[in-house]
Amino acid sequence: MAEAHQAVAFQFTVTPEGIDLQLSHEALKQVYLSGLRSWKKKLARLRNSFITGVYPASPSSWLFVVIAIMGTMYARVDPSMGMIGIIKEHLPVSGYLSHQGQSIISALLFSTGLWFALIMTMRYILKQLLSYHGWMYEQHGKMSATTKLWLTLVKIFSGRKPMLYSYQASLPRLPVPTVKDTMQRYLESVRPLMNDQEFKRMTALATDFEVKLASKLQWYLKLKSWWASNYVSDWWEEYIYLRGRGPIMVNSNYYAMDFLYVTPTPVQAARAGNTVHALLLYRRKLSHEELKPLMIQDCLPMCSAQYERMFNTARIPGIDTDTIQHHSDSKHIVVYHKGRFFKVWVYYSGRLLNPKELELQFQHILDDTSPPQPGEDKLAALTAGERTVWARARKAYFRSGKNLQSLDLVEKAAFFVTLDNSEQGLRSEDPVNSLDAYAKSLLHGQCYDRWFDKSFSFIVFKNGKVGLNAEHSWADAPIIGHLWESMLATDCFQLGYNEEGHCKGQADPTVPLPQRMQWEISNECQEIIQSSLKVAQSLADDVDFHTFPFKEFGKGLIKKCKTSPDAFIQIALQLAHYRDKGKFCLTYEASMTRLFREGRTETVRSCTIESSAFVKSMMDPTKTDEERLQLFRQAADKHQLLYRNAMTGAGIDRHLFCLYVVSKYLGMDSPFLKEVLSEPWRLSTSQTPIQQVDLFDLVNHPEYVSCGGGFGPVADDGYGVSYIIVGENLINFHLSCKFSSHETDSHRFGKHIRESLLDILSLFKLENK
Repeated sequence: MAEAHQAVAFQFTVTPEGIDLQLSHEALKQVYLSGLRSWKKKLARLRNSFITGVYPASPSSWLFVVIAIMGTMYARVDPSMGMIGIIKEHLPVSGYLSHQGQSIISALLFSTGLWFALIMTMRYILKQLLSYHGWMYEQHGKMSATTKLWLTLVKIFSGRKPMLYSYQASLPRLPVPTVKDTMQRYLESVRPLMNDQEFKRMTALATDFEVKLASKLQWYLKLKSWWASNYVSDWWEEYIYLRGRGPIMVNSNYYAMDFLYVTPTPVQAARAGNTVHALLLYRRKLSHEELKPLMIQDCLPMCSAQYERMFNTARIPGIDTDTIQHHSDSKHIVVYHKGRFFKVWVYYSGRLLNPKELELQFQHILDDTSPPQPGEDKLAALTAGERTVWARARKAYFRSGKNLQSLDLVEKAAFFVTLDNSEQGLRSEDPVNSLDAYAKSLLHGQCYDRWFDKSFSFIVFKNGKVGLNAEHSWADAPIIGHLWESMLATDCFQLGYNEEGHCKGQADPTVPLPQRMQWEISNECQEIIQSSLKVAQSLADDVDFHTFPFKEFGKGLIKKCKTSPDAFIQIALQLAHYRDKGKFCLTYEASMTRLFREGRTETVRSCTIESSAFVKSMMDPTKTDEERLQLFRQAADKHQLLYRNAMTGAGIDRHLFCLYVVSKYLGMDSPFLKEVLSEPWRLSTSQTPIQQVDLFDLVNHPEYVSCGGGFGPVADDGYGVSYIIVGENLINFHLSCKFSSHETDSHRFGKHIRESLLDILSLFKLENK
């Protein structure tokens, strides 16, 4: 085969005259260019590490300090107060230097020490400044003199031109809330969910825990918070994600959708070429740390740690717990099409393949008619089933030979690509069912055509639509969202397509073709694959999904109500849920703690005493709209307070989770913690934020709107709700539940959400203003 021949660097034959060695100059050239690229990346990383290490100062500031110290010395002024003289006396090489040389070396050493001391001082001051969160609790649109002064100081000490990880060392640690505050806030959060007797019992359990056990557990958490970068994140990753033994498909992984109304090209290979190239351009920016750190108000940095494992990463199954395997670089991707796996190089001659070259690679795969090897087509179902089953199969059947080599290629790939043979996306003739099918395809597909263990699987459909399925343990949705926004914008507004819908540019004909991966799947292994597939299909078939755009109004009108859009939607979800089920439930809204180093998420418990009072007023015909509006404002204010508490480290759920982990390590049983951690989240919600609004001009091009993404239901009898506020006039919803539950129906719930949003807006009587 041609690709096999090109992969050989040299050939030799044994003859009577000796060994005849024939070198392939092209192969050696590729080896040289590959090594050159590798060294360039190492030097770039070294340079970036140094620049980040001295931030908020800059390397050039060292020269300024040196010149300043030297200048004062020649002016016969000693700014070191004798330190330079002491250094001069103790120089180990003083016997080999002149008097002037000793003075210069001593001054350089003092200047460097002073420079590092200044860096550490600036970093400490910046960390203390970033620990202040009073600005978040001020009324929107009004800023106190204290906050103005604080913002000025932050800008002074923040340095200039930060790289992606520049602020990491300056971010404060996540604080550990007091047990008293957590107990009080917890009891307040469950009050609307319990009758008097149940609440009295829970109060007694909480009091008993606080008196007898909490102080000892809290001591260990305090100790960890002083020692570790973040007292929550490593345990959260391990116990919530990696130790889960159930399928990660549907239960953990989530998805992202393409543009709602636009498909840039219907040519599958061309869309794959452009979008994969855009993803690789993002990876290059990420590895060079050229991405700007996400900032609030253009000066308050958020933690960037989660970006590190976006590419070249896979979740590796284990018997008791999984692990995350990350590589610093990868030169290939793995592509799945019609049951076959292909390896595609993404570099050639020391450069990234351009979109046209990638299009030809994908077209070659699409044109390949070779059948799958025995067991190959459903192989990825192992990643969709039970984790322990997959771990045992991996250990038994993928430890050597072709299977080990091919599995290694998958797990070390930059990411996984599926050329899907179906057509998905919004169809005007059947908008409801088409979007529902699109969501389900991205969430689970056929259960064997996505590699659910990869950091993300990128899917390109036959009609040119794209999507993504992401593994959750390594990072949260906003990280993938940032990548997704950048990819969509790069694809449409920078790379583009020609008139026929193909990628622009020219292709090098010498680029190696895709390489079929080889597997030897035994009959016993094929049986395990089938059993995992059966489990996964049962789970996928039970998912009831409904995705719909809410076009009646959006952020623009909500702001006219002088209300937070997120609070407005969350209270509408409470009203919709009550109308749907006739009761309140424990509600999870994901918030982030990335104002702190290595921060991930915190829970906002959106079902509050105030929101339930408002919902009851909406169901009470004796209440006036004025009374309902007053209760709504109280509920919105309470929701905003809870959201701010969560963002500033004063949430309750991560604290309770860590107290529970410590209790398990100490072998101490707590009825209170056990009950709290076992409470089901029957309404799990999350907003998908738009983080790079400058990439899309929704005023002039409103059709280029993202549909957002979604996830599966958390509880068997509950709902999962994801929403994205797009522009001023659109909110996209993604609802999930299970067919097997007689209490839930995604389309019924969607109807209640629409009605609740409109009913709440009507309270403000904007048409009369």
